[in-house]
Amino acid sequence: MDDSHFRAVTGKTRSRAWPRRLLWLVLLVALAVWAALWVQRSRIEAPETRVGRFTGGGPMPVAVGTVERGELPITFSALGTVTPLATVTVRTQITGQITRIAFQEGQRVRQGDFLAEIDPRPYQNALEQAEGALARDQALLRNAETDLARYRRLFAQDSIARQQLDTTENLVRQYQGLVKTDEAAVSNARLNLAYCRIVAPIAGRAGLRLVDQGNYIQTGDAGGIVVITQTQPISVIFTLPEDSLPPVLRRLRENATLQVVAFDRRGTRQIATGTLTTVDNQIDTATGTVKLRAQFTNDDEALFPNQFVNIRLLVDARRDAVIVPTAAVQRGAPGTYVYLLNADGTVSVRPITIGPADGERTLVESGLEVGATVVVDGADRLRDGARVTVPGAQRSGDGASPPPARTRQGGGQGGGQGGGQGGGQRGAGQPQGGARPAP
Repeated sequence: MDDSHFRAVTGKTRSRAWPRRLLWLVLLVALAVWAALWVQRSRIEAPETRVGRFTGGGPMPVAVGTVERGELPITFSALGTVTPLATVTVRTQITGQITRIAFQEGQRVRQGDFLAEIDPRPYQNALEQAEGALARDQALLRNAETDLARYRRLFAQDSIARQQLDTTENLVRQYQGLVKTDEAAVSNARLNLAYCRIVAPIAGRAGLRLVDQGNYIQTGDAGGIVVITQTQPISVIFTLPEDSLPPVLRRLRENATLQVVAFDRRGTRQIATGTLTTVDNQIDTATGTVKLRAQFTNDDEALFPNQFVNIRLLVDARRDAVIVPTAAVQRGAPGTYVYLLNADGTVSVRPITIGPADGERTLVESGLEVGATVVVDGADRLRDGARVTVPGAQRSGDGASPPPARTRQGGGQGGGQGGGQGGGQRGAGQPQGGARPAP
């Protein structure tokens, strides 16, 4: 077979294979487009499909609570640092050798307690020297005053010249100045001698000893002898946002005593209870906060200097207020709202206006009445008009009857969200795995 015949046969084969390849290519492109559209559609319709499991396929298990009337404390939470009211570094005021240390590290001391002693002998000698100079000059002064009195009588009798009387008067003034100088020297020597005995300037707890017995110390030493920290009473400095300042100042202007409670680092264990004493005189422009100081008696010394604590400041209390569980409060397009449980076993969206909150309870300014039943667990899977069921409650023909009128205790926002998610994942077929109803 020659080359021309082979090329002709090959060309016919290629011309037949090309339409097949084009057909396969079109099929692959169409399959890819269909897969992309299916994925996009499933993403869009997935939330509605999941909600439909409960709203269209069956009632969703939820936990409910009741709107009550009561007293709600208005509190502000903040982070604080335990700060002593006084911290003093005990230093020497004279130069000398330490001959005695009279305190123990960590010991509680009272104001005026003896702490240490510096060798007093050089200062005792200086005192005696100053007292000797004072006695000498006092004798000279008395002698000059005697002469002055005699010369005044003689001058009155015109027995001496005026110059001699003036000289004696000036000599008396000179000795009077020397006596005052000597008296100051004696007082300074006595003060230095008193400084040899170092006492506690404040009451508090002594820290670690910063110098040992036998060392020679001077007034310019930076370390000092010991640091005394006042721990009873003690204070906590904390900060509040500037928006929270007006109600605090209003209560202080009313001469109200605001209670402050200190909790541990985790905010679970109460450490001490005190009162607010001071508000700083300016707002920090960098953070938009203001510093406040609270004082605690700290009789058990549960608060330790520089300790980190959580602070809860009780500003006021709203009495006879409408209160709803915090877990029932939702936020979305309508603003702040709750899911209200109807008598036919469905829920409806009820917009509300809320006020301050105290952990698990929130004050309702408007939108709810006392005795209404609201959803506290499972609200994240609901929509207006959805059917629900309350596990453990008596069932009606087409829904769930509300539980007894009691507010669900515990859970908070975290419990409400967690219970709602758990119930949504298990579905209406497993109500026992969802959120538990209020007791």
